[in-house]
This record gives sequence, structure tokens and C-alpha cells, in this order.
Amino acid sequence: MSQQYQPPFSITPAIVNLVGQISEAVGRLTILTERAKSLRFRRINRIRTIRGSLAIEGNTLSEAQITAILDGQRVIASPREVQEVRNALAAYDRFDTWNPGEEKDLLEAHCILMSGLIDAAGSYRTGGVGVMDGSRVIHMAPPADRVPMLMGDLLRWLSTSENHPLIASSVFHYEFEFIHPCADGNGRMGRLWQSLILARWSPLFPDIPVESLVYEHQAEYYQALQESTRQSDCAPFIAFMLTMLLETIVTSTPQVAPSVTPQVDQLLLAMAGEVSREELQDILRLQDRKSFRERYLRPALADGLIEMTIRDKPNSRLQRYRLTHKGRQWLQLRGVR
Repeated sequence: MSQQYQPPFSITPAIVNLVGQISEAVGRLTILTERAKSLRFRRINRIRTIRGSLAIEGNTLSEAQITAILDGQRVIASPREVQEVRNALAAYDRFDTWNPGEEKDLLEAHCILMSGLIDAAGSYRTGGVGVMDGSRVIHMAPPADRVPMLMGDLLRWLSTSENHPLIASSVFHYEFEFIHPCADGNGRMGRLWQSLILARWSPLFPDIPVESLVYEHQAEYYQALQESTRQSDCAPFIAFMLTMLLETIVTSTPQVAPSVTPQVDQLLLAMAGEVSREELQDILRLQDRKSFRERYLRPALADGLIEMTIRDKPNSRLQRYRLTHKGRQWLQLRGVR
């Protein structure tokens, strides 16, 4: 048993800078969420968190379907995907009862997350496991007989670490994925436990949907894991996760949605997938092309609520428009989607 275990990581100037920026952003967001309808804010972001984390693992259910499951409605989908969502909802219901440094709590969380999905839910793996990229093995985890010792060392380090929680949580997340202690569910557990560690620093973190942004940057997530392993220093992964956290906090602010005009409001409500200008005008029953462009299209583009599908050719006859992340969040906060 290694009492002096220290995960290999360095703290770069970029990491220090990100910690400072996140700390300031968390302070602002705390004030804003106290003024906002916090229960609604939490519900929306909890759904986005679950959607993002499960989507990384291949779950295809939409936020609307997850909302329906949360509300007790029947959803037509794969039984496994529905089970994954129910498990994640159940795990977040227990979130406040767990101590991130306790092994029994970690295994209980894994049991809930993976219930009905694998036979070994709630226990460490007993065989070898690798992380695959298609047919290519990109990481071979340590032998199964070393897992209890490695996890014991890691949890003891976490319990005694004097590093800032933003850094300690990212280090734990990386080390957890490196050890890959369970037969399945390691990715979602690593992300859940990082949120749990951060929740001890600020109660906002269970409801900051960083998983949604990680999903959008999935290739970079795996690249940061690989680069950290190659360097035997998880600084690249720390920097990646802190960047994701900062961006998510900034875009999770209840005031992220601008006060839009009635015309832009109508345009956003009409958006469904990728649509052309002509289709949007037809949906809105508008005849005047110039008026539509000046009062509806341009303001929505300028506010970053919608974007062009062909950005380098704005006048292309094939041009279509779609909601941005900011636009989708605005509709969610409005209670539409």
C-alpha cells in the first residue's frame, strides 16, 4: 500500500489562468442563479448533463425523450437506452449523499448507473480491459488484480489533496479513466465523480452540464486522455476539462439568452433542423424577402442564435440555417424545448 501516492501531473500557467477564470465565473453564476428560477434552471441543465454523458457512450435518446422519462412518460426507444437514462436519473437523486473519497460510495454509484446493464454493476472488474477506437486499442488498462490497490491509492490521495478542487477533480477523472476499474461504465463514472468532487467546492456543479459540451468535443476529450498518457503527465487533460468547464459555466448563465425581438422569437420557434430561407419564410408566412432578412434573419445571426451551414459562402443557393448551442439553450430556458 503506497501511503505517499502522488498522481503525475504538473500545473502550467494556462491551468492557473483557467482556475482563476472559472472561480470568477462561478461567483457570477451563483448570484445570477439565485435571482433566476433555480429549480427550472437545475432541471434543464440536469437533463442536458445526462444527455451529454450518455451520448458520449453511444446513447441516442434526445433531451425531449429524457425529459419524458423524467416525467414518467412512456418513450419508444431501445430498452437499454431507456435503462441507462433511468439509472442516470437515479444516480443524480443520490448525488448529495455520496462522499467522493469513499470507495463504498463510488461502488454504490457504479451499481446504480449500471444496474440492469452489466452483471458486475457495483464492483471492480476481474479481467483485462482496453479502450478501443474502432478496431484499434488506444489504451490497455492495468491488470485487474492491481485495481483495488490503485483505486485505494487514488481515493486516499483525493481525500488528502490540498490542490484546488478544479485541479484535483480533473486529476481524479484522468486517473480513473487510466485505471479503468470497472468492466463498463468507466466514462460516465469518471464524469459523474468529477462533478461530485466539484460540488463540494460549489453546489452549482451538479447542474452545470459540462458533459454536453464534452460530447460536442468528444474527439478532443479522447485526444487529451491519450496525450496525458503519452506524457505521463495529465496536464493536457486538466487543461481540456477546465476549458470545457469554463465554457459551460459561461453559456449556462440564465442571462445567456438575450432579450430578443418578437420577430427573432418567431424565427427561433420556427427552426427545426436545417432549413433554407425560403422554407423559413413559408413557415412564417412572410412575403417580403428584404423585411424577413432585416428584421428576422440578420438579428438572429448577429446574436449568435442561429448559424449558416455554409459559412464561407453566405449567398450560396444551398445555404441553410440551424440553431446554435446558444439558440437551443434560449429555447430551453424559455420552456419551449
